Amino acid sequence: MIDRLIGKNLTAALADTRVVLLNGARQTGKSTLARSVAEARAAPYLSLDDPTVLSLARSDPFALLSGQDGLVVIDEVQHAPELFPAIKRLVDVDPSPGRFLLTGSANIFLLPKLAESLAGRIEILPLYPFSQSELAASPANLVDALFSGAGWSLEIWATSRSDVCLRIIAGGFPEVVGRAASERRNAWFRSYIAALLQRDVRDLANIDKLTDLPRLLSLLAARTGSLMNIAEISRAVGIPHTTLQRYLSLLEATFLFQPLPAWSANLGKRLVKSPKVHLLDTGLAVYLRGATDAGALGRSPDLGPLLESFVVQELRKQIGWSRQAASLWHFRTATGGEVDLLLETPDGRIAGVEIKSASSVTASDFKGLRMLSDAVGKRFVVGVVFYLGEQSMPFGAGLYALPVSVLWQDR
Repeated sequence: MIDRLIGKNLTAALADTRVVLLNGARQTGKSTLARSVAEARAAPYLSLDDPTVLSLARSDPFALLSGQDGLVVIDEVQHAPELFPAIKRLVDVDPSPGRFLLTGSANIFLLPKLAESLAGRIEILPLYPFSQSELAASPANLVDALFSGAGWSLEIWATSRSDVCLRIIAGGFPEVVGRAASERRNAWFRSYIAALLQRDVRDLANIDKLTDLPRLLSLLAARTGSLMNIAEISRAVGIPHTTLQRYLSLLEATFLFQPLPAWSANLGKRLVKSPKVHLLDTGLAVYLRGATDAGALGRSPDLGPLLESFVVQELRKQIGWSRQAASLWHFRTATGGEVDLLLETPDGRIAGVEIKSASSVTASDFKGLRMLSDAVGKRFVVGVVFYLGEQSMPFGAGLYALPVSVLWQDR
């Protein structure tokens, strides 16, 4: 069994918080992790995928939860919103930490009634598909490294273009990473999308034309790494603007669509505010784009945007267990200056990340990072360019070229 690096955070949260929610897409390993906690603590494990348990949770949530001492684990809690008021009342009567561990496959931040009912009583931990650090059994965490101030010296990191392409194609879903044959990966993704749309999306909203959602997902995958243009997407898929916004919200609520918002501050300049398009997993994006051959991908223009999404999602995962909290953005000016990824800490420090699919780096590749450094001044900590070479090297004060494999190789 592959260790989940968020496990330490989960243990810490259960030690001082009444309710903990593992939140993430279907099939990312939430149930496996929650079940292991239940077994280790001899706690009851209630799955709302069980029709009998679900029926009682919806009709009489207090009957389901009454008489339970200590930790109770409830899997796929979004299927029974009726449970949330009952949980709130129980943890208000007994505010001991570690009363409930919940898992959910819908983003409760996008479901306000659920989020508000447990405000101040719940800690939410995101669980994504496996990170490359987890697959390599490595403690590597680039988020902490970026803000440590240590930098990188001249050093060789084992990397190959074909290896990176294989990692992009496999993605991180636990059921997929062990499937070497593209046909078997494709079969899993095909079934996954169909099951998720038929169940989770129908639970969240009554949608008549479910056939529109796979087409929309494929179109988003084709636009990975590009700026979101709602009007253009609406024309391309033939979905009215208001309906499209609703569909995008549903795909975001089920974690499949994960737009990267634009960063802005009072810089006195016009900045582009559109988010960039990213899906949850590059394996899913590759399946939807039909780019499942590693050799062909390595020679294809598809590699650039997919590599960008790969790095963005790896850093998004690493934030889940990094010591340094950070939020993710992209940066783009109205004149076309851009940085693929911007990380900002709660105290306002900023790191910039550019992603290149080339095997070498030149000074011109740091143009956007230098522009960002000039724009934010002393808040700028470090800028890195990820590329498909093997050597890390400094490119001036606070600027570094780094092989992509730094994401999963320990120093």
